[in-house]
Amino acid sequence: MVTGERQAARIRGLYLKTILRQDVAFFDKETNTGEVVGRMSGDTVLIQDAMGEKVGKFLQLIATFIGGFAIAFTKGWLLTLVMMSTLPLLAVSGAAMAVIIGKMASKGQTAYAKAAHVVEQTIGSIRTVASFTGEKQAVSSYKVFLVDAYKSGVFEGTIAGVGLGTVMFVIFCGYALAVWFGVKMIIEKGYNGGTVINVIIAVLTASMSLGQASPSLSAFAAGQAAAYKMFETIKRKPEIDTYDPNGKTLEDIQGQVELKEVYFSYPARPEELIFNGFSLHIPSGTTAALVGQSGSGKSTVISLLRWIRGKIGLVSQEPVLFSSSIKENIAYGKDGATIEEIRSASELANAAKFIDKLPQGLDTMVGDHGTQLSGGQKQRIAIARAILKNPRILLLDEATSALDAESERVVQEALDRIMVNRTTVVVAHRLSTIRNADMIVVIHRGKMVEKG
Repeated sequence: MVTGERQAARIRGLYLKTILRQDVAFFDKETNTGEVVGRMSGDTVLIQDAMGEKVGKFLQLIATFIGGFAIAFTKGWLLTLVMMSTLPLLAVSGAAMAVIIGKMASKGQTAYAKAAHVVEQTIGSIRTVASFTGEKQAVSSYKVFLVDAYKSGVFEGTIAGVGLGTVMFVIFCGYALAVWFGVKMIIEKGYNGGTVINVIIAVLTASMSLGQASPSLSAFAAGQAAAYKMFETIKRKPEIDTYDPNGKTLEDIQGQVELKEVYFSYPARPEELIFNGFSLHIPSGTTAALVGQSGSGKSTVISLLRWIRGKIGLVSQEPVLFSSSIKENIAYGKDGATIEEIRSASELANAAKFIDKLPQGLDTMVGDHGTQLSGGQKQRIAIARAILKNPRILLLDEATSALDAESERVVQEALDRIMVNRTTVVVAHRLSTIRNADMIVVIHRGKMVEKG
């Protein structure tokens, strides 16, 4: 049992490591948050069940089965041979039960993964759901997937019941055959009553142990179905492998950015060409502003540049904060950051004043996705996180577009302060955001149409 738990924990860790290794296309096309969480929580329990005490129990029952027939053959081989005529029926019914239960378990697990995705989306966006009174719709969607899981569970239970009933029916038919043939053996072959009883009891014990092994087979089938999808993901090798040690590793970079004749489309929409021969050169230490209509490809430039993320700091329009303290959110920008470094970064980001006014200061919890803070405060924490990284290249993707005038002014001051001596790429619609840029690039339909 301990081994099963250890193996399940190992699979969990391996699965999570593989998920974090995948490229963005995998999350766009092949999975979602609910499925990942469902498999991490539910499927690993099934795998643990299949690899835990069920294994020991199954081995015990199989040993009893083999030992029972060994004794039966020793006492009366002919009667035992006749009784074994029921074994093919037992094997067929047991195998059919295991296969069908495995398929139903896989179907049920898929339904539960979809239901978990609905829950994750609803709870993660509870304020939006509440504002649009979408609670009933969320419950309705959840129930649809639960009905699928329920039907799979009912069918799985029905098959298990019918399969076990068939196994027991064959076993008891074998007993009837044993009693009838045992009498013939006493009359014709010189068997005595004790021998016949010994053989019947031995075969009875062996057959009963086989029947008792059926629940273990069901657990193995469910565990196999659960493990299949997880190991398919674990074996998947992404096209862009962040763990691949091959390639040239640079000690440092100057911060010069150049894109030459880039053709690009997102994996989820391969027919829609975002970049159509896009070229751009940004000298080191300068600020380039990307402007253009929505959908022209401005933010895609930011996404493509993130591959050298060890030297890049990013501030997005909607900063993502974790449900932890302000200190932990800022410290996410650098491993092993000291409290002095965190405070210094918060001061540069114009965040120190509002943080000091909070009751618990840096230890204040930000809430789910930072809901306890205003938009400007969240943005300044995101800027502090980027500053802590001390990046050579800074990416600002509509960093102030969602803020009011006063918050924009404070945040823009912080941005102006950290843009000095860094290569900066700014995506913006507002002129106030890009007035200090060294270069402005206008993008239209995936091409650079103007630069100055």
